[in-house]
Amino acid sequence: MMKKLSDRELLSILLGEEGESYSMRSLAELFGLRVMRHEKPIGVAEEVLPYAMPDRLMAARELLRRALEEDFEESSDSLSSPASVHDYLRLFLGGQEFESFVALWLDAQHRLIAGMELFRGTLTQTSVYPREVVKKGLALNAAAVIFAHNHPSGVAEPSQSDRMLTDALKQALSLVDIRVLDHFIVADTTVMSFAERGLI
Repeated sequence: MMKKLSDRELLSILLGEEGESYSMRSLAELFGLRVMRHEKPIGVAEEVLPYAMPDRLMAARELLRRALEEDFEESSDSLSSPASVHDYLRLFLGGQEFESFVALWLDAQHRLIAGMELFRGTLTQTSVYPREVVKKGLALNAAAVIFAHNHPSGVAEPSQSDRMLTDALKQALSLVDIRVLDHFIVADTTVMSFAERGLI
């Protein structure tokens, strides 16, 4: 699984021997994300992905995800850019054949503490347990969180159960002073925001 490989191993898959010369560089600098944060965060995707074989495609995808994550950890500005968050979530969740529920835990300045998969389900559903979510937020000393899950069906529309779950999580986390900033649904290349729809 690509998420378990080191940056050096991923770069070697993507670039071959040339990857060695990039291994010690900042991933965000390698992909030019810092200077493109407010424009088009993943500017190299069109150049790399269409020509990649499956392993290279997955390596490029994982490196881009890590580069965005690195940028989120260092600056709260990037998380205020909807395009950057959408790109990160598409890289994290897009193309999966199972439902996955993830959380982006943030500190008081809205810098990323950790982005992680909390629960994994089947093609059509995922069981999410608010108690476990609260425990994880407390363990990370988070001040805020952004939730996301994918719809392998390809339809990025919230179900009634999605809305009920979001309300339950928001209520549970408010008791421990963790603010739910948004909940995204990812389907193929489409990302839907609860906040943008006025649902949170």
